[in-house]
Amino acid sequence: MKNFKDKVLYDLVEWGRALISWIPGIAGIKVRYYCYRILCPHWGKRITIIESCVIRNLKNIQFGSCVVVGLRGQILADDIKGKIVVGDNTAINSNVMINAGVGGDIKIGNNVLIGPNVVIRSANHQFRKRDVLIRDQDHSAGDIIIHDDVWIGANVVIVPNVTIAVGAVIAAGAVVTKNVDPYTIVAGVPAVPIGKRT
Repeated sequence: MKNFKDKVLYDLVEWGRALISWIPGIAGIKVRYYCYRILCPHWGKRITIIESCVIRNLKNIQFGSCVVVGLRGQILADDIKGKIVVGDNTAINSNVMINAGVGGDIKIGNNVLIGPNVVIRSANHQFRKRDVLIRDQDHSAGDIIIHDDVWIGANVVIVPNVTIAVGAVIAAGAVVTKNVDPYTIVAGVPAVPIGKRT
């Protein structure tokens, strides 16, 4: 019987989350803010979540103050392992996926700009075993750290085990597979340094 109650409770929570995610306008922003603030112990002030966003496992998500998540954003933390921390004054544009869903932590500093369609994912599929389907192999997880005052352009992909240092700029369309030095501008697939902020 307890198992059935757990399933019903889970469904009710999912229905509630889906309903509040689709409320448009300022009313929706206010409803989402207060609902998430009640459910999440680490929720800052003046957070704006635009409609149709998906935010999972609030207990493992920490938002500073003055954070904006644009239309259709996805902030996905793992139930047990993966945590997401977003600093103050950070803007997350439309269609951004920040996924710590299968382990590995993601930490985003203060005053970070994240352009549309960016993917920040703390795990990758393993594929070394040829006799096992890729979908049946494990994931390899790692942390992603994005320091303060970073600008991440549109359509960027950031993979596990990467640190982006303070003041860096990631050009649109880049795939970041290695650490980025402070105040460095990187571009390309894979991303390489193309300049410095002066």
